Amino acid sequence: MDMEALMQNAKNLQTRIAEAQNELAKMHVKGIAGNGSVVVDMTGKYDLVSVTISPDVMLMTAAAVSNLVADAYRDAKEKADVLIDEMMTKASGGMLPK
Repeated sequence: MDMEALMQNAKNLQTRIAEAQNELAKMHVKGIAGNGSVVVDMTGKYDLVSVTISPDVMLMTAAAVSNLVADAYRDAKEKADVLIDEMMTKASGGMLPK
């Protein structure tokens, strides 16, 4: 493969990665904790969109509420991680390391 073709392939890869990142910014995942009493909505780029807390959760201790929010966030992040891996693998044709 000549240098010009290699540079074109790199440019194409860069374009596909940028497009995938733009798509991830538009995608949403929901993290759920406490049987749905706390829901965290975030984009595929880890931007927090919203946190929804059921009124009954507010009767709990501050530590319990904090734990539920953290659990919902971790659930959303795990889902976003999977989404990111899928999108980047597709965009890169499996060329990027995990």
